[in-house]
Amino acid sequence: MSKKGRKIGLMGGTFDPVHHGHMVLAEQVRTRFGLDEIIFIPSGIAPHKSLEKVTDKQLRYEMTLLATTNNPYFTVSDIEISRDEISYTINTIQRIKEQFGSEDEFYFITGADAIMELHLWHDFENLIGMCNFIAATRPGIDEEELKSKIDRMVKDYRANIFVTEVPALSISSTDIRRRVKYDLSIKYLLPEIVESYILKKKLYVNENKVL
Repeated sequence: MSKKGRKIGLMGGTFDPVHHGHMVLAEQVRTRFGLDEIIFIPSGIAPHKSLEKVTDKQLRYEMTLLATTNNPYFTVSDIEISRDEISYTINTIQRIKEQFGSEDEFYFITGADAIMELHLWHDFENLIGMCNFIAATRPGIDEEELKSKIDRMVKDYRANIFVTEVPALSISSTDIRRRVKYDLSIKYLLPEIVESYILKKKLYVNENKVL
């Protein structure tokens, strides 16, 4: 039985595929904020992505499981991929909070660029009060604009938003898919076990797939 009053990180994404950038972000946030667990949540039907551009959800889920298997603080949830409707963040957080005790505290981890567009997310006004948010900055982010938008959300909605810097890793899922498509190396960009899975399943080699 897990202890009560835990601090739990929620990390959503398509993870198509999951890579070292995701893993470094999750581990840095876990240690920096003293989180007891990070739950990776592969997206089901995302409201902002075309189905043609996303690999089958079960395959993405399995890759994420493989990537997280050697970190005891990482777990993977199928809460979105098990549903056949559009996955809105607010619904996912609601369902996860129902699974845990009311004493647990949740931290939704995302990029600083996403935080600056948080007001555009589905049911934003209710979402903002459901959990804490951690914004991971990266090179190129306008820090003054980020601070201004966060200050406004804190003032207007009493939001709890934290900003953290993580090691800059220029790795993207889009680039990994492109590399596989054109038979370029993806070694060291993602866990070796995920690389083996991609090669075994022949993922991302279809030249007709839109990347």
